[in-house]
Amino acid sequence: MSDIKVPAETASLDLDTFLCFAVYSAGHAFNQLYRPLLDALGLTYPQYLVMVTLWQHDDVTVKEIGQRLFLESSTLTPLLKRLETLGYISRNRDPEDERQVRVRLTSAGADLREKARTIPPCIGAATGLSSETLKRLVAELGATRDSILTSTAG
Repeated sequence: MSDIKVPAETASLDLDTFLCFAVYSAGHAFNQLYRPLLDALGLTYPQYLVMVTLWQHDDVTVKEIGQRLFLESSTLTPLLKRLETLGYISRNRDPEDERQVRVRLTSAGADLREKARTIPPCIGAATGLSSETLKRLVAELGATRDSILTSTAG
């Protein structure tokens, strides 16, 4: 990161030019949009992301969920405990490797997927963007994230 050199005359401290602020403020707007939709499901946004991950690939390790969501296990464990308390998942030691905890959907967790199906179209409509633009934006932001992670890995 210290290898990045920017001439002082081109460095701008104008908030409107910060990509990070655009992403941050868009994230805040998304949180406001998601809140009532997820309240109806009784989930927080991070819990929703865990559930979406499990709806895509059930019976995975805590480590795999953390890698997919870019979350440390210390952050993920309380989320999983709460989802287990709600009856949406079960957590058990992997019989082949006791160090690993496997996470599986319960029938209630699998059933919740149907209620959640209405959320992505609501979010897409609220953005006002075409599906092609949304796909491109998701890909570009993912590539930007990956580039930043690569540049900060040391």
